[in-house]
Amino acid sequence: MTMNKLSYRACLLAGAIGDALGAAVEFKSDAEIDRLFGAEGVREYRPAYGRLGAITDDTQMLLFTAEGLIRGHVRGGHRGFADRTGVVANAYLRWLSTQGHQNPAQVGQPGWLIGHEDLHHQRAPGNTCLTALKQMTKLGEKAQNQSKGCGTVMRIAPVGLYMARLITQSPSSAYEMGKELSWLTHAHPSGYIAGGALAAIIWGLARGKTMNRSIDEALELVESDSDSAECSKAIIRARALVTTHIPPKEAVKQLGEGWVAEEALAISIYAALKMPNIMDAISLAVSHGGDSDSTGSITGNLVGLLHGAAGFPNHLLVDLELREVITQVAEDLYDFPEKINHPHFFERYPGN
Repeated sequence: MTMNKLSYRACLLAGAIGDALGAAVEFKSDAEIDRLFGAEGVREYRPAYGRLGAITDDTQMLLFTAEGLIRGHVRGGHRGFADRTGVVANAYLRWLSTQGHQNPAQVGQPGWLIGHEDLHHQRAPGNTCLTALKQMTKLGEKAQNQSKGCGTVMRIAPVGLYMARLITQSPSSAYEMGKELSWLTHAHPSGYIAGGALAAIIWGLARGKTMNRSIDEALELVESDSDSAECSKAIIRARALVTTHIPPKEAVKQLGEGWVAEEALAISIYAALKMPNIMDAISLAVSHGGDSDSTGSITGNLVGLLHGAAGFPNHLLVDLELREVITQVAEDLYDFPEKINHPHFFERYPGN
């Protein structure tokens, strides 16, 4: 697909659908998932967190990533300069407050996003994200840990979308920003390099490039980085499995369970490349006994850009928690270059 507002909506909505489909099975075994859903895999919402279509911390943090990027752009437009990494870190501290924790480093006006009460639910937030954000003493500083959990890649798609709307930016710009935002919470190279790789792939897809071309460009950036062997190997393995006759569910098992960043990225790349449509890809990505909501979310981001919104059933949209908020954020990620001086936009994304 070429870059347009519909593709941005599809990216975030399909990601949220994947997140919600995976939410009900995230902590179930392969055997339990097979018993509940059969050979077709997960294709319908099951109750999670007291409702159908519930999103998790993955979509929550993704929305705050998008908000921080837009607010950084607004701040830069009005003040002439903005530390985007610091502004996004501040957005993450707003998310932290929705989870019942405070960090005195948080500054500025609350803005529009945090006012939605349905974002204030605790949906199995990652301990690494919580701990790193609680310990942050300066906005934008690198986390003090060696975690490579998938809490990086599950929230990073907005970086690629944001950078794709800036004419002067490149896949390397998306890659570097993806790494910087990832290491706010996860300081192991495989964690933040995987985040950078996904941001670069999303950038390519948003610019209308093929999935394989987007992966090629991202892989070149990954392999030019130090300490990138784990992430590079995972991406290469995912692509290699696509051309084999190994059953897709077995291939996913070979790639891991998705609890760590490079595995979550590899599973999502494989599902997006292997399966012919949105629902087949998302179903494959969530129907395993690993971090199902995260792999579903990342896969949804990829295939939403690849195939557009027509590929998922309407009832999954209707029942999706915070559907209207997700849609608005997606549209704002597309519209921000033209709306930076619009008063209503500034109210939604204050840059002071």
